[in-house]
Amino acid sequence: MINEDRDIATDLGTLRVRVRGQGEPVLMWPSLLMDHTLWQAQADHLAPRYTTVALDPPGHGASSPLTRTFTLDECAIAVLAILDALGFERTHFVGNSWGAMVGATFAARHPDRVLTSTLMNGTATAAPARQKAEYAVLVAAVRLLRGIRPPLTRSVVKAFLGPTSLRTRPEVVTRVLDLARRNDPRSVRHAVTSVVSRRPDQRGLLASISTPVLVIGGREDATFPPGEVEEMAAAIPGAELVVIEDAAHLVAAEVPDTVNKLLDEFLSRT
Repeated sequence: MINEDRDIATDLGTLRVRVRGQGEPVLMWPSLLMDHTLWQAQADHLAPRYTTVALDPPGHGASSPLTRTFTLDECAIAVLAILDALGFERTHFVGNSWGAMVGATFAARHPDRVLTSTLMNGTATAAPARQKAEYAVLVAAVRLLRGIRPPLTRSVVKAFLGPTSLRTRPEVVTRVLDLARRNDPRSVRHAVTSVVSRRPDQRGLLASISTPVLVIGGREDATFPPGEVEEMAAAIPGAELVVIEDAAHLVAAEVPDTVNKLLDEFLSRT
């Protein structure tokens, strides 16, 4: 059974991946401000049957800091670099938010390298004006505060977690804030600009996906509410949709047992 960290060169810098387990690969890409540990419960659960590849995305965790903005297509090419470096021809892809957008792009652009895609808390539409304005303020605050510091942490919690987690899952709140605070300020600015302000409308692209897709949303998600997640699923031919009632934007961390069960059912079926 594999259990190692690897540093893999890509056009978006060196990316740190944690590789565990045995069997078919499951590559996992987290949300903005999160690192590979978002997937800890999923890696623990899947490693006896799959090779889990949980990555620190560009500019996050132990990956290289970002020095520029990027596109979702560039992220998909980085996934190819990871698969090639690890010797995997095809992979199951699991992504949250930013990772869901990357996974959708990867499935559309590189269907020959995809087994299945599980897309959590994502969107297929460009950012509306209000969201662009809100995140422009976030980027400015990160620059001013030289990182994610109070009172900015309040905005992070509001974007990522809903009332159920705030009321009943204090350990998740602590974990999210700890991860958010660790981020390099310049990398945060480049990543937020790329993933929020400059993301394209992908509904036309997603219509070309031909491999199995499961879309998961959180009923309490304020960043990409259920209607937006449903629109993403509707754009993908044959996609399955599940909305989890008591979770928000980070379902893998908020309700790991529920997510693990959904992954088991989806992967075993497909």
